[in-house]
Order: sequence, then C-alpha cells, then structure tokens
Amino acid sequence: MRRLITILCLVLLSAPSAADGQNRPPNILLILVDDLGYGDLSSYGAADMETPVIDSLATQGMRFTRFYANSSVCSPTRAALLTGRYPPMAGVPGVIRTRARDNWGALSPNVALLPAMLRLGGYHTAMVGKWHLGLTAPDRPTDRGFDFFHGFLGDMMDDYYDHRRHGLNYMRRNDEVIDPEGHATDLFSAWASDYIRSRTVSSAPWFLYLAYNAPHTPIQPPESWVARVKAREPDMDDRRARLVALIEHMDHGIGQVLMALRESGYAENTLVAFASDNGGQLNVGANNGGLRDGKQDLYEGGIRVPAVVAWPERIEAGSESDYVALTMDLYPTLLEAAGVPITHYVEGHSFMPTLRGYVQSWEDRLLFFSRREGNLRYNGKTVEAVRHGAWKLVQNSPFAPLELFNLEEDPQEQNDVSADHPDVFRRLAAALRRYIQEAGKVPWQRSP
Repeated sequence: MRRLITILCLVLLSAPSAADGQNRPPNILLILVDDLGYGDLSSYGAADMETPVIDSLATQGMRFTRFYANSSVCSPTRAALLTGRYPPMAGVPGVIRTRARDNWGALSPNVALLPAMLRLGGYHTAMVGKWHLGLTAPDRPTDRGFDFFHGFLGDMMDDYYDHRRHGLNYMRRNDEVIDPEGHATDLFSAWASDYIRSRTVSSAPWFLYLAYNAPHTPIQPPESWVARVKAREPDMDDRRARLVALIEHMDHGIGQVLMALRESGYAENTLVAFASDNGGQLNVGANNGGLRDGKQDLYEGGIRVPAVVAWPERIEAGSESDYVALTMDLYPTLLEAAGVPITHYVEGHSFMPTLRGYVQSWEDRLLFFSRREGNLRYNGKTVEAVRHGAWKLVQNSPFAPLELFNLEEDPQEQNDVSADHPDVFRRLAAALRRYIQEAGKVPWQRSP
C-alpha cells in the first residue's frame, strides 16, 4: 500500500497543471492561402460569400486590418514568411518558376528557415501544400528544415485534379513522387488533418505550415460548390460565382483541419495564424475591398491582405488591430511564441505585444515591397514601394515615374502628391535606393 501511495504521489507531481499548460510551447498551425483578396472573406466585408471557418478564427482571436504581404506575387512572400527577411535578402526577389529562362529567384543557402529554427526548440516540423521555393535539392522542404513534406513543389497547378505543371508532376511525399487522386484543396486538407492526428503519439510540440494553392488560377472549384453558390446568389455572374465557390470550398477544408485539432486534443494549446500571400487577381473576379488594383501590383490592392491570429487564452477573442505588419513579421512572432531566440539578423519585427493587447509602435519603421519579373511588362527589372507612416512611395512599373501617396488622406491612392511634398519624396526615394543596393548583393539565380 505504501508503495502504491508513493507511485500515485509521483504521478500527481509529474502531471502537468493548468499553469504548466500556460508555459508549454504551443503547437503552431500556419495557414497561407494563395491570391485571396482583402475583401474576399465575409469577416472582411464580402457580402456575397460565406466563410464561417476563417471567420471563426477572427472571432476567437485577432483580426488585422492593415496587414501586408511582402510582395504582390507568390514566391517572394513565401520566402519572407519562412526567413523573416525581405524577399531579395533571402534570394527570392521574384517568382521561382519551373523554367529557368523565366525564373527570378533562388532561395539563399545562408538564411535560416522557420522550421529549422523551431527544431532548435524541440518542434517536429511539417509542411502540407504548395512550396514554390525550389524544385530540387538543396531547395526542397525536407532540405530546409521540415521533417515531413506532403504537397506540391511547383509554382501553380494547371489543373486542380491532375496536379501537373507544364505536364510535369511535382507532387511529393517527402522525396517520393506521388500521383494522388482528387481536388488539390481536398487533398491538402486531408493530409494536414492526418498529420495533426499522427502527432498524438508524441509529447513534442509541432509546427505545421499548411499552404493552399486556392484560390489561385485556374478557378476550378468542385461543381457542387458552384451550384451551392448559384442557388444562394442567383444573380451572381459565373466568373464571380466560381471564385466564391473555390474560396468557400477552401474554407470548408480548413474547417476539417480545425476539427482534427479539436478531436486530437490540441485546440487549447495551438496558435493558428492565417494570411494570404498577396492580393486577389482582378480578372478572375477577386474583391480587394475597394483598394486600388490587385495581384502583381504594389498599390494597396496587391499587397494588403486578410490576416488573423488565434491562440486561446493568450489573444483576446474578437479583437482587432490596425497595427501595420508584414508577412516576414510572422517569423519572429511565431518564434517568440515558441520560446526560440533569434540569434541572427532578420528584418521582421515580432508583433507579439500587439497580440497580447499592448500598444506597439510601427510608424518609425521603413517598410519595403518589391518584385522582379520578366515579360514585356517588366523585362527583368524590378518594381518597388516604400511606406513610412502615412506616406507611400511606389513605382508600379519599371517604366513609370515614382508616385507619392498619403494613405491616411488617400487610401485608394488616387492623388500623386510628389510635387506638393518634395522633401518627403526625396527622403523616401533615397531610402528606396539604399534598399535596392542591399538587395543587389544577394544572388538570385542558380548557374545553368
């Protein structure tokens, strides 16, 4: 009996208390979606669609009204997310593509990716979905810090059901070539759910980066979802209906992932972050919330995106913030949540104080946005923008002049005031030149 009592006491002493739960590193679920416009969630003002799952994250956590993607296209923003660096500093000033003659980036070997950092904190790290940062070693997810990868290496799928790009199969499970059947959104949702359930065999915290390719083109939702939208919104044009259906289908898939969190007992100690990699594509019916232009552009519609962070009992439910943050700021923020110190230089700033409900200043920070691209619109040159406080200086085409806007007075960027404020124009133009000089030091193309 005495031995039994001793064993029971030891078990009770070793059992985690509520206070221990508060100090235990959280699991981290980072969801990045592709080309979702600032106004294309019902929680961001879309009256013609229903996104209850993503909206529930906003209800449970903090919704950001001035969150920015680091670039107006895919690869640069993804590089910034995973490195905490401005995209050119990570070696990815433009889109990494499957064909070398139209490739504008190569992930630098000298940057520490988020999963590699989280490994130092004892995390198991996984990625499901669209990678878009390299096709071969040493640039695959499992080469750069992910313990597990189940997804698509390439830039975009030409078809959501056969998962090919230019006729090539970039679907992988770790290093194995796979050829699964089904809609890509359904596959990624199922694979993410499977990963979460698989972690119940271990007490180690985990990090899952779930990157959907929806609602990127081709706008190819399951037809049953299109019928559902048309039945609810009979006057909606077909182009918009298909995009809404693709987004609502993705929202449903995220719901399956969050259900796996609850069923596995992880919901109370998982930080969930959600954002889009850039603004919505206008010619497929995207809604960027009344902001100017969309994907590919450095006006607000191309770079301001929806973003939500939820963490039970740490972030006030239903809160909202107008703090100005960039995608790369998620890197130090998530590492701070995990208790992993950053011992190297990053441009990203943690916004954990904001998540905790404290006032955090951003107005003194210079914020840069850029993209390098080919074709006749760019011809291999870059476009850039810089924001400082209310002021934004932008060159949206390499063949157009710089424009200066006051975003507080002119959020739709209709009035170029560079002639009225030459001192602000010169100061921001000089800062932009310094940024371009720094970016030029980093190689961005592999040798043939």
